[in-house]
Amino acid sequence: MNEIAASVRGRQVGRFVIGTRGSPLALAQANEFARRLAEAHGWAKDELPLEIIVTTGDSIRDRPLSEAGGKGLFTKEIDQAQIEGRIDYAVHSAKDLPTKLPDGLTIAGYLPREDVRDALIARGISRVADLPQGAVVGSASLRRQAMLRRARPDLEIVLLRGNVARRLEKVASGEIDATLLAIAGLKRLGLADKASGILSIEESLPAVGQGAIAVAVRIGDTASTEAVQPILCRDTGIALAAERAFLTELDGSCRTPIAGHATVEGDRFHLRGLLLSPDGTAMAEDSCSGPVSEAAEGGAELGRALRARAPAGIYS
Repeated sequence: MNEIAASVRGRQVGRFVIGTRGSPLALAQANEFARRLAEAHGWAKDELPLEIIVTTGDSIRDRPLSEAGGKGLFTKEIDQAQIEGRIDYAVHSAKDLPTKLPDGLTIAGYLPREDVRDALIARGISRVADLPQGAVVGSASLRRQAMLRRARPDLEIVLLRGNVARRLEKVASGEIDATLLAIAGLKRLGLADKASGILSIEESLPAVGQGAIAVAVRIGDTASTEAVQPILCRDTGIALAAERAFLTELDGSCRTPIAGHATVEGDRFHLRGLLLSPDGTAMAEDSCSGPVSEAAEGGAELGRALRARAPAGIYS
């Protein structure tokens, strides 16, 4: 599939095929990746065709992903296409990636990260605190559900699956009173104006990887790996190394409410992590900092520390 006749810098023929899900947000992310890659090398758009792949997660609408297998439901068919050589790059929302990729695949890196915060979608209300008593809030995220229950035990939390447009329509029609979405996704879809409010990181710590676009390649695919280097973001890569190591230690698989967010300033990183009980009544929270060269080790250590202090019942 990948017929590269020369080195990446002198590449004359062939093309790279980009694998992606078919949702509007996934396509927006894949097209952003293709645009950045084409601009970096002066390539024509048709040298970077998209291969749209339907995943198991796309077909599950009636139950939480935690009951259907957790992380990996939005990636395994794409992984298989990449392993078989049908695609060269796989573009993923970083928060959808399992902590361990299949043998033969690796994360080459990440595009510059978008705003990591959660957005409130509600009719004329900008703060969770101002939602009416007993308001119905839809979410498929265990993290968001637990945080909402902790902040507002009176709220009625219901399962809400589907693409961004469907979730927005549920609020607009009055079927539910509110939902929370990543502002990064709304921005990428040109829908940032649909947010009635933005939650601070302090009140809603993001999911690991939120706002980041991950690029996976085959191990040993030198051409693809070299071609993508100019558009990858160093700081996002360091932050995600810390966050994903943290998640790995907590066995994050969509079955536990986990939040983690890392930032990078110069040669140092800072990571804040949070583990909640599903009902939001109990939590363990801590943070760590250190040199960027130790980001993964610091994330793993923080994960082990929080696991040791996990709310009762989470790991029993």
